[in-house]
Amino acid sequence: MRGRVIADGDTPASSGNIANIITIVRILLVPVFVVLLDLDGGADGWLRLTAALLFIVAIATDGVDGFLARRRNLVTDLGILLDPIADKLLTGAALVMLAVLAELPWWVVIVILVREWGITLFRFAMLRSRVIPASRGGKLKTVMQSVAISFALVPLWVVFGDWIHWVNTGLMTIAVVLTVVTGLDYLWKAWRSRNDEPEPADSDPRGA
Repeated sequence: MRGRVIADGDTPASSGNIANIITIVRILLVPVFVVLLDLDGGADGWLRLTAALLFIVAIATDGVDGFLARRRNLVTDLGILLDPIADKLLTGAALVMLAVLAELPWWVVIVILVREWGITLFRFAMLRSRVIPASRGGKLKTVMQSVAISFALVPLWVVFGDWIHWVNTGLMTIAVVLTVVTGLDYLWKAWRSRNDEPEPADSDPRGA
């Protein structure tokens, strides 16, 4: 745990630096989020709204810890490992809970989770030999998933009426399409680069 926690510099960064702390807090918020949604039980009350706001704040910290890690040279092996796991746990928990509440088809959850966890594990496995950089489409996919899930969680229909469900369906459809397309694109790039010279390991294995 020795090293820099917040300060910028070229000396080794501590595994307990501010960027990693934010990532760990995001992981710890996942069970809190799940419990809040479960206690609400589909009533669309203040517990649901609290859970939705918690998700939005937690998912927003992904950009914060990544920015701090790169800007202040606080990138560590622990951060590289935990950051994508934190994102997948948070979005995965939200998708599963939406399916449990019968607000999202299970096949959508399965498609997204298989793609997300499959590509993440595949990417980590490839780090030893070469890196397929995250594409703009992959980053757009991540943003679109966050937006679609946020809209699905916030009970806007209570205020605006049932037509908002059409908006939610449209957003989730775009998120699913981007998830599948970018996953196939990543695998295609990995297959094409199978004979390329090894590249240095990427310090930010996100957005694929």
